Amino acid sequence: MFEIIPILAFEDNYIWLLHQHGHALVVDPGDAHPVLEVLDARGLQLHAILVTHHHRDHTGGVEELIQVTSAQVFAPAKEQFSFPHHPVTAGDRLDIPGITLSLSVLDVPGHTVGHVAYYGDGMLFSGDTLFGAGCGRLFEGTPGQMYSSLQQLAQLPVDTSVYCGHEYTERNLAFALSLEPHHEALLSRREATAALRAQGLPSLPSSMALELATNPFLRCHEPGIIAASKSAATDPVSVFAAIREMRNHF
Repeated sequence: MFEIIPILAFEDNYIWLLHQHGHALVVDPGDAHPVLEVLDARGLQLHAILVTHHHRDHTGGVEELIQVTSAQVFAPAKEQFSFPHHPVTAGDRLDIPGITLSLSVLDVPGHTVGHVAYYGDGMLFSGDTLFGAGCGRLFEGTPGQMYSSLQQLAQLPVDTSVYCGHEYTERNLAFALSLEPHHEALLSRREATAALRAQGLPSLPSSMALELATNPFLRCHEPGIIAASKSAATDPVSVFAAIREMRNHF
């Protein structure tokens, strides 16, 4: 019913553009220029801008897009922004003009304290909370918050397509394999991801099924991850905190 286009920004950011019948929305436009180029090339009208969190690489293009397109902006209620926007929080539903799509807002603090994700029609726009085979750094939140946020996302249907904010999958898989070098699903995913990247294609979207099978940050209850974490405490939050710290220095 609609097409989703990955727009690469900076070195590894993805701005996701979804369109149907000439109407479009974008998620986390850190840079306006590549978005405007796609809108112009395809003759699309931008109606909505969805923001997951306040970091500049996800918001830097918002003001220019507002000026050029008059699109409505939806952004987390628990964070501060310099541009006009509709504040959103958990339980809100967004109906996008001209597009047969309804999205639910999920509160997923951890990377930032007010981070949100958008879910609907089998799609998750996870920003910097859930990545391909990884998760975001804890810039503002606690390990407990991020673990809870990831567990919330893990409850979504397994066929959910996961649209992340960055192309980090290969590096995340390298880290995951440092924890479990002989994990068959990880080895298969590394091969498949390398093939995509060699063709200049995104490794995304992922799926929730694939993340549940290969993402170490969703598997903190499993013996292999517990052992690899070398955590003195074996509860999932402690294991998560340990491997997140390991990833910070990988």
